Amino acid sequence: MSEADDDLIEAGRLLFAGPVAFERGVVSMDSLPDADLPEIAFAGRSNVGKSSLINALANRHGLARASNEPGRTRELNFFRFGDRLRFVDMPGYGYAKAPKTEIARWTALVRDYLRGRLELKRVFLLVDARHGIKESDLEVMKALDVAAVVYQIVLTKADKLKASELTDVMLESAKAIEKRPAAYPMIAPTSAETGHGIDLLRAEIASLAAPAL
Repeated sequence: MSEADDDLIEAGRLLFAGPVAFERGVVSMDSLPDADLPEIAFAGRSNVGKSSLINALANRHGLARASNEPGRTRELNFFRFGDRLRFVDMPGYGYAKAPKTEIARWTALVRDYLRGRLELKRVFLLVDARHGIKESDLEVMKALDVAAVVYQIVLTKADKLKASELTDVMLESAKAIEKRPAAYPMIAPTSAETGHGIDLLRAEIASLAAPAL
């Protein structure tokens, strides 16, 4: 690892060693926080491990609520990292134990947020490494392409695969995004359980944050 890589990882460590707190849950566009910080959002199929990944990145147990019940996140949850960054945990897609009218409301809220939030720097699209990119993921990628919102594939639960299997999934994921206009080209394999890839993802996220004062 080069000295430059070490510097990036240290920048990521410092960002997540600072203050962090849940800020608010949002169910309508008029309840969004002030547009005063860069934001990154986390999207993915229900039960892909969004809450676990957010907790691992922040190195804080229970910051984002993890649940075995798919579709538990039912609003846009904002987390503030000092004066440098916001995380946005978006409702999972593909499954939810909720009425169709409520699911439609979440979907409209997410769509409006993605289209209208100028502070949104990147969407991290979480994909279960064991299953790879599914049709519902492709639909979200298409919507992000149309909205011209940059997104990056993050493979979760990478520890569940052998090294050769993970390499295959990464190659397949790279091929799936190679011609997509809004896709960020780097695939990020991670494991919230073992910490695999967490330092590198922190470094990537730190590059999108406001400069440290």
